[in-house]
Amino acid sequence: IPNTPLYPLDLTNHYPQHTPLPTGPHKPLNHYTQVTIKILPVDYEIEYICRGNRMIVGPKVRKCLPNGTWTEISHHSRCCKVWTSLENGRVMSQPAGVPVEGAVLHYSCHAGFLLQGRNSSHCTKLGKWDSPKPTCICKKKLYIGALFPMSGGWPGGQACLPSAQMALDLVNNRTDILPDYELELIHYDSMCDPGEATKLLYDLLYTEPIKIVLMPGCSGVSTLVAEAARMWNLIVLSYGSSSPALSNRLRFPTFFRTHPSATLHNPTRVQLFQKWKWTRIATIQQTTEVFTSTLDDLEERTKEAGIEISVRQSFLTDPAVAVKNLKRQDARIIVGLFYETEARKVFCEVFKEKLYGKKVVWFLIGWYADNWFKIKDPAINCTVENMTEAVEGHVTTEIVMLNPETIKGASNLTSQEFIAALMSRLGGMNPEDTGGFQEAPLAYDAVWAHGERGRRLEDFNYNNHDITSEIYRALNSSSFEGVSGHVVFDAQGSRMAMTLIEQLQGNQSTLSPTGLGDRGVRFLSQKLFSVVAVFAGLGILLGFLCLSFNIYNGAVRYIQNSQPYLNNMTAVGCMMALAAVFPLGIDGHHIHRSQFPVVCQFRLWLLGLGFSLAYGSMFTKIWWVHTLFTKKEEKKEKKKLLEPWKLYATVGVLLAVDFISLLVWQIVDPLHITVEKFTREAPKGDLDVLIQPLLEHCSSEKMNTWLGVVYGYKGLLLLLGIFLAYETKSVSTEKINDHRAVGMAIYNVAVLCMITAPITMILSSQQDASFAFASMATVFSSYITLVVLFVPKMRRLITRGEWQSEQQDTLKTGSSTNNNDEEKSRQLERENRELQKIIQEVPGRRRTHRSGLNCDLPRPHL
Repeated sequence: IPNTPLYPLDLTNHYPQHTPLPTGPHKPLNHYTQVTIKILPVDYEIEYICRGNRMIVGPKVRKCLPNGTWTEISHHSRCCKVWTSLENGRVMSQPAGVPVEGAVLHYSCHAGFLLQGRNSSHCTKLGKWDSPKPTCICKKKLYIGALFPMSGGWPGGQACLPSAQMALDLVNNRTDILPDYELELIHYDSMCDPGEATKLLYDLLYTEPIKIVLMPGCSGVSTLVAEAARMWNLIVLSYGSSSPALSNRLRFPTFFRTHPSATLHNPTRVQLFQKWKWTRIATIQQTTEVFTSTLDDLEERTKEAGIEISVRQSFLTDPAVAVKNLKRQDARIIVGLFYETEARKVFCEVFKEKLYGKKVVWFLIGWYADNWFKIKDPAINCTVENMTEAVEGHVTTEIVMLNPETIKGASNLTSQEFIAALMSRLGGMNPEDTGGFQEAPLAYDAVWAHGERGRRLEDFNYNNHDITSEIYRALNSSSFEGVSGHVVFDAQGSRMAMTLIEQLQGNQSTLSPTGLGDRGVRFLSQKLFSVVAVFAGLGILLGFLCLSFNIYNGAVRYIQNSQPYLNNMTAVGCMMALAAVFPLGIDGHHIHRSQFPVVCQFRLWLLGLGFSLAYGSMFTKIWWVHTLFTKKEEKKEKKKLLEPWKLYATVGVLLAVDFISLLVWQIVDPLHITVEKFTREAPKGDLDVLIQPLLEHCSSEKMNTWLGVVYGYKGLLLLLGIFLAYETKSVSTEKINDHRAVGMAIYNVAVLCMITAPITMILSSQQDASFAFASMATVFSSYITLVVLFVPKMRRLITRGEWQSEQQDTLKTGSSTNNNDEEKSRQLERENRELQKIIQEVPGRRRTHRSGLNCDLPRPHL
């Protein structure tokens, strides 16, 4: 017989060699004995036998094959010691070496084998093992027939196949999932072509071994496979099929899919159309079943929503004519349904026809590769720059294919860990250029959906209805956390999932589509805000200088006679009011919408308390000057003593009233954002849209009531302040020597506030004008107050040199050169009182003249 193999007599590891006998088992030969037989008949069998306490590891029997080789020739046969070796497995000894008392042997099986018995054994004092040696039995293999499109319209197999293989490895290594079985994938490249898939399906069904489940991708291929599978009692589980036709349980009774139906996106699309008040749309589709049925469903839903599909175009391979028809019929809102390769053709024609830009909104499928429009395609003659320009701004709807939460699912991997492992398995391939990278989690979870316990699965054949029903029930009741999210199937076998909406902006997909609506929020002019902020900042600096001056010169008599603590309060209040200008100008340019109510409350408290400190301290001065120095002459002397605590108490009362009112307002009716809508207006440029301006306000439920109370209370204080300033304009007193300046400041503050308050209410819808009036009134009134109150004091102390304290001044003699008018007046009053006493004590020195009574003493000059 030609090419007949030599008999493999040599056993490895220098163990005894054997020669086969014509019949029956072989008897052991002496050591180093060898018998050579050059020609043996086909189907001749040999058997290996080990001497002593040894056993065969590897094939025990080999058979001569017609092709001139032996069965399992790649697996070595050797004789090993019984306890320290394990057929189809490994033994590890601790400690290493010859087992002694106390040694432990750890057993494990090779891949594809299952350990029966204990996985460890201990050497006892008697030199025996405390448990029998386990065995490694071969796991029963279950075969999955898969069709992965490695090329074609959707090359999803490029990433889905490695993902499925990664899942199979993890499932096979788990002892709690199908412990007696090993899953093996037998796959072919369907090229996403139903014709090619027909031939491959025939090979899968009519070639050993029997497949227990089929896993196709692409809707066209899945339709073919799912319709034929019921004739062989096969369950079909697809990872990348979105055709709505596959949801027909009568036509596809054994079909499941981890990719939802494409009609899942239609309710989302219709809601977006309604949100933006679009009533007419256009469609363009590739003439395949998946897109035709999806568009039929969309047409029914739009009709129910009162939306008209005015233009409906389709194409088979060349979309040029369809795109020109869309352009000719002035389509603006266009839904495109086609595979990725056809999408490049469509948008190349879109660029040529200029059917893109801000006038046109495209809605596409979201399962294309991230940079699908940048992939070089010989079928188009557009550059990457052309394609990038054409696709800018398009909207996609897609299911959530990757779990956004960081949780471990059934595979004990988070979605982020899965992506990292898949990237490693892809070997550095660019995900953006790898077809099916987005759908890879679906393929991974599809394999895990097989991991249900079953009985006697190895007995499955294409006529076994019972096992098919058991697998169907297991899939139909599946519910687990996968890397793609929660996996559960509906009554039609389709995955239930959430929808993700994205828009391409600047070559990046963003979650919330913008630039499509008819709304625009009005913001404050940043130039105006910057100018006012500079003035407010300089005012705060001026207030700090005035406060420092007043504190530093607090011991000077002239400063002391102006009630410096009240002036300090005025300076602090002015700085708080100026600081309120900054939150008054903050809007959506600077902070997030959720932080806006905090800014509203902050500006209210700064303005309220700043006004109470600044105006309240000035009002207190005028109030007490009027109370003490505008009474009748006979009561004047009794009330000339001014106690400081009364001044502070008055300011404290005014401040407490404001604090309590603001606190009650914040608790009972806090400020929040309200949006004012304006009449729609056309933007600059030919954008073919109308913009509805929106303006955000700080408001509360009973805003007018609160403003009425606050404005009424503040208005009365302002009017009363003006009245008191007028009444005391001619009063001269050293107790509060700057009350005339205070009165002037009150005049200015009152006038500015009374003019600004109603104007800002009238101009509340004009954000720039309203802010300008409110902020500039605050800035000017604060500047005027600080300048009027503090600059004269600075000028007097600088020009006259009156820097001495009150204690230093009392040590000087009567010949002092003090030029203070009030000091002179005080001295003359004292002299007058002394002279009057002298006149009363010497009445006898008077004499009478015809012209009247005259005193002999010289009359003081007042």
